[in-house]
Amino acid sequence: MARGSGGRTRHVPQRTCIACRSQEGKRELVRIVRTPDGRVEVDTTGKANGRGAYLHSDRACWEKALKRGTIAVALKITPAKDDVEALRAFGTTLPVEGGESV
Repeated sequence: MARGSGGRTRHVPQRTCIACRSQEGKRELVRIVRTPDGRVEVDTTGKANGRGAYLHSDRACWEKALKRGTIAVALKITPAKDDVEALRAFGTTLPVEGGESV
């Protein structure tokens, strides 16, 4: 936990990656959101309205989530094909890290 002013420990919200199921601090993960109009998109601010799910910012977790369909389960919607392609395109821009392999 991070130390705040006055010597108090600061609460760091924890979230679970929907691909590899490991927990990290909220700021360490990328949020995807089902918007109120039924679209699925990357939420770079982490504050967009709608149901959210979190993924690590590495290509392996994005590929795993897209391949296994965990995005549809987590967001309780079947994403449109163009939304899936946009997520896949975003995932290809991410670095390949030493996370779990697909």
